[in-house]
Amino acid sequence: MIEKVEMEIGGRTLSIETGRFAKQAHGAVAVRFADTMILAAACAEKEAREDRGFFPLTVDYREKTSAAGKIPGGFFKREGRPSEKEILSSRIIDRPIRPLFPDGFKCETQVLITVLSSDQENDSDILGLIGASAALSISDIPFDETIAGVRVGRIAGEFVINPTLQQLEDSDMNIIMAGSADAVTMVEGGCKEISEDDLLGALSFGYDVIKKIVVLIDELKARAGKPKREIVPPEVDEDFVSKVNDRVASVIPEINFTPDKHERSNAFDELISKTVEELEEEYPECKRKVVTIVEEIEKADMRKRIIADGKRMDGRGLTDVREVTCETGILPRTHGSALFTRGQTQALATVTLGSKADEQRIDDIMGETTKSLMLHYNFPPYSVGEVRPQRGPGRREIGHGALAERSVEKILPTEDAFPYTIRIVSDILESNGSSSMATVCGSSLALMDAGVPVKCPIAGIAMGLIKEGDNVAVLTDILGQEDHYGDMDFKVTGTRDGICAFQMDLKVTGISLDIMRAALQQARDARLHILEVMDRTIDKPRAELSSYAPRIFIMKIKPDKIGMVIGPGGKMIRQIIEETGAKIDIEDDGTVFISAVDQSAGQKARETIESLIEEPEIGKVYEGKVKRIAAFGAFIEILPNTDGLLHISEIDHHRIERVEDVMRLNDSVTVKVIDIDPEGKIRLSRKVLLPGGGERDRDERSDRGYRSGRDSRGPRNDRNDRGRSRRPDRERKG
Repeated sequence: MIEKVEMEIGGRTLSIETGRFAKQAHGAVAVRFADTMILAAACAEKEAREDRGFFPLTVDYREKTSAAGKIPGGFFKREGRPSEKEILSSRIIDRPIRPLFPDGFKCETQVLITVLSSDQENDSDILGLIGASAALSISDIPFDETIAGVRVGRIAGEFVINPTLQQLEDSDMNIIMAGSADAVTMVEGGCKEISEDDLLGALSFGYDVIKKIVVLIDELKARAGKPKREIVPPEVDEDFVSKVNDRVASVIPEINFTPDKHERSNAFDELISKTVEELEEEYPECKRKVVTIVEEIEKADMRKRIIADGKRMDGRGLTDVREVTCETGILPRTHGSALFTRGQTQALATVTLGSKADEQRIDDIMGETTKSLMLHYNFPPYSVGEVRPQRGPGRREIGHGALAERSVEKILPTEDAFPYTIRIVSDILESNGSSSMATVCGSSLALMDAGVPVKCPIAGIAMGLIKEGDNVAVLTDILGQEDHYGDMDFKVTGTRDGICAFQMDLKVTGISLDIMRAALQQARDARLHILEVMDRTIDKPRAELSSYAPRIFIMKIKPDKIGMVIGPGGKMIRQIIEETGAKIDIEDDGTVFISAVDQSAGQKARETIESLIEEPEIGKVYEGKVKRIAAFGAFIEILPNTDGLLHISEIDHHRIERVEDVMRLNDSVTVKVIDIDPEGKIRLSRKVLLPGGGERDRDERSDRGYRSGRDSRGPRNDRNDRGRSRRPDRERKG
């Protein structure tokens, strides 16, 4: 039976339907907003496999090009590996739903979202979030609380719910948020240096709509929802737990607040090994259980002491930032480099400048676009003292890189002012909390070291939360363990003037706007502190680009001259590139980008192009070449693909019987442009440049009746639109 609920949002209809598609899934819904439509299907195994130490949830969001009426490009005409957009959308959906599964539920669970229709105006990621929540809510899979999501923009000071892609171009914020009936559960987005109050206002505006969508999903759940599975809690061996507690409970508080991460980790490893050794005869293969108990005591002790004493694992107060050091220019051949260290988190950022040809081209259901900024984040295993295979970037690396990229792009100059493609690579060399925020700081330093004229520096900080009942502690600059055992990871980036990007993940069911207000204020104080430290190293961009960076020249040509520069089959532009070593990119509007590490090579390429597109001027002297000889004169190529008529009467002061008596084909001849008629036909003179030439000769020509390229005896010098000379009238008639 088909069940459908719907409501209006921002002048468009949001509908959620079940019972038509994927009826064998444990829960499936189709969500439509305007003409964009997704299918969300959820399934979970009936029984849990062995305890993996984490909840095995997989969320996959995929876009089909057929949804936008397109066929995939390239050799393979079907969808392949997920794009960066699909991975980021999967993370947006995964993060708010993951904390809402009950602790005892360990069955492998999968949520698949497929874009079925795209109107290329309304993004489908928000629909995927709503669909995932609805599919889980109506299924038999245990899911604690219904959530929903919206996108918030602001245009001309007015908040907009679920703005279209066109509207987002005029918006100073792009916020994705999720929430339940009781609280906000996830926030992510970018903005143009807005204040903390503006951000809170946007979240409040969006949350009002979220609550209405939650009611809509609950209505569908009441009509079509299945009874939830029972969760059987695992059996607990109280005797074993007691014996482990007796051996570790008194030792953990001392270890827990060892400032150095590795000393603390080594101490816990020794404690666990000793406990396992003492108990393994009675309880074989008990290491995993011992680790679980130790972690629970470690977590409880850390949270208790933070709430009760305001003391953190490394001895800092709640609002203290770890020691920050900055270095720039440490890599000799990169265009820009910086090493940013905050406590035991360290990021090495490098900047590479390229030409227009280096832009990333993206082809997805929203159309073809290009990116001139790329920020790539790498997290090698040695950064946390581990050994594991090196593969391609995972979802976490792509997500952290996207957050940092979204931040940095707000401070970059426009393409007109700085026409470079910019690639930033952040390699995390050490990690103990918020390496993505270290990436933002390191990237800002490296950009200035490269001489990129950024608007101002930018920094980022990660905030944490410990919430025990009504007791709340907001933590500035969280450690890895405070992230792991805490309730919130709230990353905020910005300049001195405002917030540029943010991302909040929760392990609790939600937090109030008051807690967010406190976190944002602490984040601002920490951000300003870090910017002060960064300024002591470099406070403005270098005056000059690196000597190893390309120099880019921009010139404008008429669109109808593009073909002349490119040449037949690209012959001309390839020749220029080969002769000069420069890279050349030409856009449809006639903008030409020339890039070369050697400035003289770029200048030579520019001069070559200028000579190709140069247009003749009356009164200007040219060194031309004889291309064709006729009875009435010679056609002289004064510029590439541009000929003019040197009438026989303009060759010399005395009468010439035959042109061949003075010049032959391919001879060089110096001529002056004496007339260009409205149709573009060019008349040349050689004799005005000879001794005794000048105004006297021009007057004589007028007396003989020359008018705009015609005379009583001579032909017209006709040329077609491609710049080639046509045969004279007299020859055509003959």
